[in-house]
Amino acid sequence: MTTPLFRDDAYLETCTATVTGITDQGGIVLDQTVFYPTGGGQPGDRGTMMTNAGETLLIATTLTDRETGALVHVPDGAQDLPAVGDNVACAIDVDLRSAHMRCHTALHLLCSLVDYPVTGGQIGAGKGRLDFDAPNATLDRDELTEALNALISNDHPVMTEWITDETLDANPDLVRTMSVKPPRGSGRIRMVRIGKIDYQPCGGTHVARTAEIGAARVVKVEKKGAQNRRVRIEID
Repeated sequence: MTTPLFRDDAYLETCTATVTGITDQGGIVLDQTVFYPTGGGQPGDRGTMMTNAGETLLIATTLTDRETGALVHVPDGAQDLPAVGDNVACAIDVDLRSAHMRCHTALHLLCSLVDYPVTGGQIGAGKGRLDFDAPNATLDRDELTEALNALISNDHPVMTEWITDETLDANPDLVRTMSVKPPRGSGRIRMVRIGKIDYQPCGGTHVARTAEIGAARVVKVEKKGAQNRRVRIEID
């Protein structure tokens, strides 16, 4: 298994690691990494990986192997790969990670403002969306924008903590997402707490305080089928 260093420190930009495997598709598996893998609506990190020979590999994205759970670093095109046992120096695209952190945290705040189950979502650089099971809701774009920016400007702390599977089972309302379930198997669940506003399971990366998000706006509220309402946001 790959130790996910980003889970304890989302601001960590670099690390050294040892190559523990190369997949049949040419993906690189490490013993530890700062690269976040695609999941929970958040895209995988891209960046660079410097080999023992001093060559720099471009990493296009990072994925999770569904069979093994290993984190796989996907090279950008055909490149000379390191060997198993080699040490490498990893560095993420900091600007992209920061954009994802700001957007992901903003979507948590949006989730706190719309009190309906979340049926889907997508995080991007400077924009994102959440889908809600809210067939009868009236969601006003300008009102949501004002409320969202008020939460951001109040500079609430964003923290992570862990609870047991049993605690989550006893409190099923903590899970807001219908489409993405918290990962099980380790006996504990990672929770993200934003002040007294939002508290829910999440494995993604977030800023440390809401003021880091910057100005946000709700750009569109769409009806998607009989049940779903899609809320799109953009961040400056």
